[in-house]
Amino acid sequence: MDEWLVDSAATSHFCKERDWFKEFRTLPPSEALIGDKDCKSRICGIANTHQRPFKPLSSVISDAGIYAYCAICAMSLHDLYKEDSNRAFREKCLSRLIIHVGLPEQVRSAMYAFLSGEGSEVEPLICALKKEPALNGNCLRILEDLILFAVEGGVYDARMRVLILHVALLLRVALPLVEIYEESVVDMLSREVQEISEEEQKANERRKRNKKIKRYLLVGMATIGGGAVLGLTGGLAAPFMAAGAGAIIGGAGAAALGSAAGVAVIGSLFGVAGAGLTGYKMQKRVGDIEEFAFDTLTEGKQLHITLAISGWLSEEGKEAFQEPWYSLMHSREQYCLRYESTYLLQLGRALDYLFSFALTMAAQEALKYTILSGLIAAITWPATLITVAGVIDNPWGVCIRRSAEVGRHLAEVLLERQHGKRPVTLIGFSLGARVIFHCLKEMAKRKDCEGIIEDAIMLGAPVTAHAQSWQELSKVVNGRIVNGYCRNRKERLNFS
Repeated sequence: MDEWLVDSAATSHFCKERDWFKEFRTLPPSEALIGDKDCKSRICGIANTHQRPFKPLSSVISDAGIYAYCAICAMSLHDLYKEDSNRAFREKCLSRLIIHVGLPEQVRSAMYAFLSGEGSEVEPLICALKKEPALNGNCLRILEDLILFAVEGGVYDARMRVLILHVALLLRVALPLVEIYEESVVDMLSREVQEISEEEQKANERRKRNKKIKRYLLVGMATIGGGAVLGLTGGLAAPFMAAGAGAIIGGAGAAALGSAAGVAVIGSLFGVAGAGLTGYKMQKRVGDIEEFAFDTLTEGKQLHITLAISGWLSEEGKEAFQEPWYSLMHSREQYCLRYESTYLLQLGRALDYLFSFALTMAAQEALKYTILSGLIAAITWPATLITVAGVIDNPWGVCIRRSAEVGRHLAEVLLERQHGKRPVTLIGFSLGARVIFHCLKEMAKRKDCEGIIEDAIMLGAPVTAHAQSWQELSKVVNGRIVNGYCRNRKERLNFS
């Protein structure tokens, strides 16, 4: 079986260099957990940080440590986002970070010099951080602070998450530890609000006569129907959320997220009423699209989500869209796009017929060496024409057209932030990859398209290889663009 390749010639010159990310995914535990004498206890410690004293980062590390922290982030912003289109983002990000950590005024100019590319080697700064007594060689605390900084405004920008993962690689902090901390923030907030949901309902029931409160009640009810109770509840849940957050992210972080503004932050992160993509319903028919909805692949809430898109169906039923992705574990919160099932099923059956036809042809080739060779030669050519033209071309052509339209509509959904203000990773095969391609192309034409898509993974995409078409996608995708393909065309059909 041929090996699937990534980053074809059409994309390799224009996709942002993310070799560090590939290295990060395969980081050896011995290197990824430098400074951790007991990895298991450290991971458990994240889930029980209320057992350790929590203080703001600026109060536990020295001025030199704060300087190194900011400098590493400034250099990383320059390395990741050199494009003019990201200039406003990187400058705003650094400005907010300087205020966040309380960097002295006299050294702020040096940070902007690092941001402009005038920085030196990053290794001395990393060494300075690891020598901080409060960190004791383990820089996970830096990543924890950076995550809280990233979400405090109610927007977890995809560019911020890429920055966090890049800094994690530099500091040799393993990805699982970063994701555990992200999950901890989500878990505690959702758990505490769920525990008082019944009390909230009773309190809101007594205020039905007040139209304004009633409006908030409806939002809360919609949230309960859509999933975890994370939406706006008139601010009544704020004290309880503060208690839950304190157990995981410490007093300083909980103070921010537990305020009335903090409740709005959580509602902003997780979308309208906290229902996420499952709460989306296509209100009216869009163009020729007959079916467009989102189904849950994995239960849970996460600060980043994954959306999987299939290219054809082999059987009927809602589960047919989920089946190819049962082994996908990219995020705790994963969805699949359910679209145009009638036509995808027709295509899948046509492909199944093609496979059986290929086996028949193989048998015919074997018969050519028997006394039936003359008869076989007479019937092979017409059968080939009828099968290929009549069975494959029609459903393929229909699905090609509809997948492009579905992709453009998906762009609208993502731009409207139906999923909340969190990073999204898109992955698809065959026509699903084509949906992603046209989604990204449509997003690239719009304002405010940055900071939504983290990674885009397209396997066997039936799209153009024109370089200019792929170059446009780098404006939208903040992490990696992966174009997976196979030189052997037969193996493409064996993907699913």
